[in-house]
Amino acid sequence: MNSRYTYTLLTLIIALYFVPAQAQTKKSTKKTTVKTATKKTVVKPAPKKAAPKPIAKKATDSKSLGDAAAKTAQDTTKKGGGNNPNNAANGGSLSEEIVVTTAYKPVLADAVKIRRNPDLEDKVPFKAPLTYAPLDKRQEQNSEIRQLDPMKRPAEQDSVLTNNFAKVGFGNLKTIYGEGYFANGRDEALQFGGFIKHLSQSGSLQKQTQSRDDVGVFGKSIIGDNNVSGRINYNRLGTYFYGYNQDAPDNNFVPTKQHFNTISGEVELAKNYKDVENDFTYAVKLKGYAFSNAYQARENNVVISGFLNQTVKQFYAGLSASLDLASQKDSLYSLGNNIARVNPYIKFQGTNYKIDAGVNIVKEFGDFGKFYIFPAAKLEVQVVPKYVRLFVEAKGDVNRSSLHDFAMINPFLGQNINIKNSVDQLDISAGLKGTLAPGLSFKAAVYRNSIKNMPLMVSNFNAEGNKFAVIYDDGKTRVNGFNGELDFKATDDFNIFGRVEIKDYQMAKESEPWNLPKFLLTAGTAIHIDSKLTVTGSLLIRGSTTDRLLVLAPTSTPGSPVYNQIKQPIKGFGDLSGSVEYRINSKFSVFAQANNILSSSYQNWLYYPNYGFNIFGGVGYSF
Repeated sequence: MNSRYTYTLLTLIIALYFVPAQAQTKKSTKKTTVKTATKKTVVKPAPKKAAPKPIAKKATDSKSLGDAAAKTAQDTTKKGGGNNPNNAANGGSLSEEIVVTTAYKPVLADAVKIRRNPDLEDKVPFKAPLTYAPLDKRQEQNSEIRQLDPMKRPAEQDSVLTNNFAKVGFGNLKTIYGEGYFANGRDEALQFGGFIKHLSQSGSLQKQTQSRDDVGVFGKSIIGDNNVSGRINYNRLGTYFYGYNQDAPDNNFVPTKQHFNTISGEVELAKNYKDVENDFTYAVKLKGYAFSNAYQARENNVVISGFLNQTVKQFYAGLSASLDLASQKDSLYSLGNNIARVNPYIKFQGTNYKIDAGVNIVKEFGDFGKFYIFPAAKLEVQVVPKYVRLFVEAKGDVNRSSLHDFAMINPFLGQNINIKNSVDQLDISAGLKGTLAPGLSFKAAVYRNSIKNMPLMVSNFNAEGNKFAVIYDDGKTRVNGFNGELDFKATDDFNIFGRVEIKDYQMAKESEPWNLPKFLLTAGTAIHIDSKLTVTGSLLIRGSTTDRLLVLAPTSTPGSPVYNQIKQPIKGFGDLSGSVEYRINSKFSVFAQANNILSSSYQNWLYYPNYGFNIFGGVGYSF
């Protein structure tokens, strides 16, 4: 065989052996596009020459090296293969030229480490068995709200009730304190019980002592549609006429004793409240008292009162009436002082308003016999819904002068107190009341009162030594004033409240409103620090007052004394009191009470200084 054909055949065999391997390697990295020849190419026999040397390149530049090789290398598919017309099988020539530039060296990137350990624990997820319980119920088309079925209330577990309570305490100023309460316990149909109290103190002045005792029983029972309640009380107040002018002491001064006894009682029959339309309600009450002092003053009083009321939607019509019977005696007089009242009224009430219209018909009989008709009207309108209401009121009445009421205001009154009923001819007031915030309620009002025969208490030292008398401002007295109340109850454990009164008097005959303050502030608080500790406090601030002193005039004679009137000012004062109570357990507790904490030396009545700083404490027992 010709040597030229021999070399050509060997070259072809080598090309067929290496080129497929190289093509398979390139296929894993980059797909090479194979083009099919569109024109026939005449392959010329290659001349004899040495094989070209491979071009050395860096191993890291494999990608660029492969691209260069793809551009420079001859496409072997154009020179041979089954589809080439020059193929030997097709009668073509087997001679072709193959250029090998370099051997393909694949380069792999560095392995990326997976920093996560495999979970070798074989866990089989739990599949809950599926159960179906179809409801055998008909679908209802009724979309209205269904009435709730009644549900039985769980049994209540109340704490052990203690129906009785007693406290005993002692302190400075020879203070002895005690009180006790007694009751029958929980019973929805019948309640009854009683109480007893005692408080006695002694001051620094001679016979500056005071004692107060209270005893009472009460009861209430529900009988059908009505309830019946009643009480009987006994009160005793003992003191001495210890006051005197300390700037001019009298060595012969001996205080005399005074005491007041009052037995009172009441009974009431009322219809129980029912939330029904057009309800008819009624009530009747009988009350009275018997009063006496250490001398000859006596007063008996019986009051029968009641009302009838018929409701028709937002319309109310009713009638209230009372019969006040009183007999008053002393060493110089015996009076029958009786008053009858009838008050027909009509009321209208809506969402934002309330109207009361009526008249108060009053008749005095006995030793007094006048007849009066007064207005009794009131209007309330909501100016801020659910928060603030505006009210206007006009009324009038007859005020019966009472020996008992005068003695409770001033226990240093003398004998044969002058009796004359005062008349509120027209009392007009207007103001606002309501709620400013949750737990914060208020009431503020301005008023103008026209009073005939307003009673005043003045000193009567010339006639009775160190005692007081009652006089009247004959004529029409006008009182202009302002009342303000504020109550803040943040929670059930914290409550603070206060009231202020400011008055201006326009007297008819008298030059001053004797012993009547023009400013009065009362305030208090109750704080439950926890279930065991409770703290309370109270504050009283009273403005200055003026008393009337009668001094013999230089022109007076023993047969016809003449007195000059001198104004005696009494300074205002502030009194701060407080108490603390600690419950040791469900039965025992300890307490402490302090009065006049500021230790201010003040006097309510001329020459009668009050007690100084006073503190006492003790123990309480529940059973």
